Amino acid sequence: MEAIKNQVVSNPLFGLALTVALYAFFTFLYRKTRAAILNPMLLTILMICGILLLFHIDFAQYNAGGSLITVLLGPATVVLAVPLYDQVGLIRKNAPVILISIAIGAILSMVSVFALCRIFGLGRTLTMSLIPKSVTSAIAMGVSETLGGVKAITVIAVLLSGILGAVAGPAFCRLIGIRSKVAIGLAMGTAAHGIATAKAVELGEEEAAMGSLAVSIAGLITVILAPVLVTLLIRIWS
Repeated sequence: MEAIKNQVVSNPLFGLALTVALYAFFTFLYRKTRAAILNPMLLTILMICGILLLFHIDFAQYNAGGSLITVLLGPATVVLAVPLYDQVGLIRKNAPVILISIAIGAILSMVSVFALCRIFGLGRTLTMSLIPKSVTSAIAMGVSETLGGVKAITVIAVLLSGILGAVAGPAFCRLIGIRSKVAIGLAMGTAAHGIATAKAVELGEEEAAMGSLAVSIAGLITVILAPVLVTLLIRIWS
């Protein structure tokens, strides 16, 4: 039995097939129920972790095939430009407010993470790893490395913030009285990057367009300002 298991998991297609199958199943389940808690990405991650732990499968064996999915990250991100193009008129009309909102959101995200890490006594390395948690993983890992963080921790933080934004974002916006489609899209894209923007696509074209725009601009702002802002915060807090 052990030999059969080793033969299966050593195949590079194992990780790829497992991920695709689980995601397809949970996507089907989500579409049937429309329950926010049944987020396909969240359930797929939890299930894969459970399977690897239960059957004592080394992560490297899974990732030999699972990592192939990351190749699709670029094209998937580019697809988000479609609703952006369709809403060019709306973006031009509200350009100043949109840009200011995204800038404030991106800056407050970094400041709040730094402040909370200091309040709870987290170390410098962990703090620097969490600073870029609200931008897409490709950008976040680069920023984390520049600041002296650990990329693996950053990836986990990015995934958690994205999933939380996708699951709770729309409900939270309703709870605090936000009804504007533009505001909802900007909030989800700025705070929870591409994962929440994928959820915004389900809400409507305006939300999707604003989310896509926010992901791009918030990422750019984070890359440019993170090193300067962190240096300034360290001096102020010391």
